[in-house]
Amino acid sequence: MSETTTPEQGQSAAPAGTIAFLGLGHMGGPMAVNLVKAGHTLAGFDVVPAALETARAHGIVTADTAAEAVAGAAVVLTMLPSGKLLLDAYRGSGGQPGLLDVAAPGTLFLDCSTINVDEAREAAELAVAAGHRAVDAPVSGGVVGAEAGTLTFMVGALPEDFEAVRPLLEIMGKRVVHCGEHGAGQAAKICNNMILGVSMIAVSEAFVLGEKLGLTHQALFDVASAASGQCWALTTNCPVPGPVPTSPANRDYQPGFAGALMAKDLKLALNALESTGVAARLGPLASEIYDTFAAEGGAGRDFSGIITDIRDKSGH
Repeated sequence: MSETTTPEQGQSAAPAGTIAFLGLGHMGGPMAVNLVKAGHTLAGFDVVPAALETARAHGIVTADTAAEAVAGAAVVLTMLPSGKLLLDAYRGSGGQPGLLDVAAPGTLFLDCSTINVDEAREAAELAVAAGHRAVDAPVSGGVVGAEAGTLTFMVGALPEDFEAVRPLLEIMGKRVVHCGEHGAGQAAKICNNMILGVSMIAVSEAFVLGEKLGLTHQALFDVASAASGQCWALTTNCPVPGPVPTSPANRDYQPGFAGALMAKDLKLALNALESTGVAARLGPLASEIYDTFAAEGGAGRDFSGIITDIRDKSGH
């Protein structure tokens, strides 16, 4: 794995030409805007009309179809909800042509979706077999990071393709890490988010236990944030209001990183655990907990809102 890079360290030139940006939702839209602000020419597409309208309002030129956006593009950047949608887009489905067939030879396919590792590797194999280049680069940092251009990108790519795409990633993020070859970016993303999901549950359980024992939130935070319990789930995304004023807990758990997305990422981690035979216990349990949280009203709340579920089940 290469060292973390920052925009100041990047020296490679981005591929010249139009960038086809497919998926202009809550994450993709702001990422595309940052590329336009940096002077890149985009052809954007999304299946949601409102997303297209918002993109145009921010100066992004949009296409009528994904194939139209991809034709002649130097880079095809995808930010899609699932691996199935990505593979269908690459191959073609529902009478629509496959993007790999429409693209000019040697196009760089950059996927920033969060999908199964096996799906990422299959997508890369399809792209390379069709005469293109492939990079998987899932992101961390949420909508706030997408808007501010401070995302972290975890990249799976051949070294030369990583160097080619790095300048674009450095426009949209503050940290770009080359994790290995195809699929390694997705592997790093799901491992990281399994840690995050498990740690948020642990931090939330500790705060509810502290409430039961008569501790104030501030007292527990002051101890744990400077002791062995210190972690990102506590010091940045604290699940109770007060100690960290910028955490979603102070905004009635408006995401942030939604519970539905955490449930999705933990499911991807669970799939990887099962396929590799890892004897994990906390990861699968965290997946079950967040599945229930999302199904019972937490899908659109920040994932730190899991504390409310723990509190309710504890008789508060």
